[in-house]
Amino acid sequence: MIEKIIFNLLAFSLFIIIFFKIIRKNDTNYIISLVLQAIGIIISFMEIKLKVQENIFWCIIRYVFSIIIPFIIIIIEIKGINFSEVLSIALAKYLVFMGDTKFAKKVLMKLVAKYPDSYLGHKMLAECYEKEGGMRRAIEEYVYAVDINKRDYKSYFKIAELLRDLGKKDEAIEMLENLVKTKPDCYEGSILLGELLCEQERFKEAANVYNEALIYRPADFDLYYNLGIVYTRLSDFQLAKEMYEKAAAINHKMYGANYNLGMIAFIQGDYDSSEKYFEQSLYGELEALSYYQLAKIYCYKNEKDIAINFLNKAIELDPKLLKLAEKEKSFEKIKEYITVSVKMEEKEQVESEDLENIQKRSLEMQKQEMLAREYLDQTSKLIEQMSENWAREKINEKLDYIFNKNKKQKEMKEKELELEKEEKKLKKEKEERQRN
Repeated sequence: MIEKIIFNLLAFSLFIIIFFKIIRKNDTNYIISLVLQAIGIIISFMEIKLKVQENIFWCIIRYVFSIIIPFIIIIIEIKGINFSEVLSIALAKYLVFMGDTKFAKKVLMKLVAKYPDSYLGHKMLAECYEKEGGMRRAIEEYVYAVDINKRDYKSYFKIAELLRDLGKKDEAIEMLENLVKTKPDCYEGSILLGELLCEQERFKEAANVYNEALIYRPADFDLYYNLGIVYTRLSDFQLAKEMYEKAAAINHKMYGANYNLGMIAFIQGDYDSSEKYFEQSLYGELEALSYYQLAKIYCYKNEKDIAINFLNKAIELDPKLLKLAEKEKSFEKIKEYITVSVKMEEKEQVESEDLENIQKRSLEMQKQEMLAREYLDQTSKLIEQMSENWAREKINEKLDYIFNKNKKQKEMKEKELELEKEEKKLKKEKEERQRN
């Protein structure tokens, strides 16, 4: 009986405290606690009035509802945590999990209307808008969240991402520059900033961003590989080679680094190294291109049989290379030996592990990767053309020299003949005078 009296006194005291919180805060979220407390108190009164023998189950229920829950709420509030905010966020998360973002937004909008400084409320509301595709509203809510919590770097990054998706690239770059300046170890921010700068062909700035990020991630494949792409586009092939080599050493499964190293070695005329790198890139999406480049190398080495074999393999794997090969001057002497029966549907599958490596790279960096390869290919063709032009120029110079030499020799002979004629004429005139 004494236990019941103490329970009721404590339960009533907590009930009154929670009741006054509702009045002071004008927040109906606390009514849930009052209802639970009321249930616990009613159970206690029913046990006393009906003189029911104490049941352990109902005893736990009344203590949890009337004492433990309100006591937890008061402790939370004393520590400066808003119980109403916690409750709303928990409910919103449950609704999002169930797929009801519409009702979750209503809960959160009510929360931020009541408590404008609710950081979690604004952030989760931004996430809800983002899920629904309301990018502009999501940006607004993320901005509110960042204003409340200046150290929320993830929201800062999210704003930049959404600005990028909306096509506001300059604003996104500005946001990311501020982010990496404030938090230089923000890896995601550095990667995205580098991508956006590459997209605008601001390669020197992108190189600076990636190099700064390497201070904090010195063994990161993507940073070295992206630097390789950047230096390729800047035509600094020596630095590009160093970056690709470091990338390949870290992740031998990413064959793009070896392929680009092969192209750089080819441009520099180092066919043996080029051959080695292309052999290491003979896999997945680059297998056909690697065989194609190997065919070109063996053409330069005058090993036609191997070149023909590799070229046929390349076209078999990627039929589109047939048209490219027909235009390639390097293959002039072996074009007639292309024996592949082109079937567009035939193509080997890429292993799932390597497919994941390809997919995890952003679309923008995949695009920059392709542009770097095209740039290397164009540079290679330009150097070949320059070599051909130089050779042609030397041949023309030699022909001009021979032509001019023959012309001079002819002129000399003509002069000699004229002199001989003149001498003969003078001699004849002299003889005639002597006779007379």
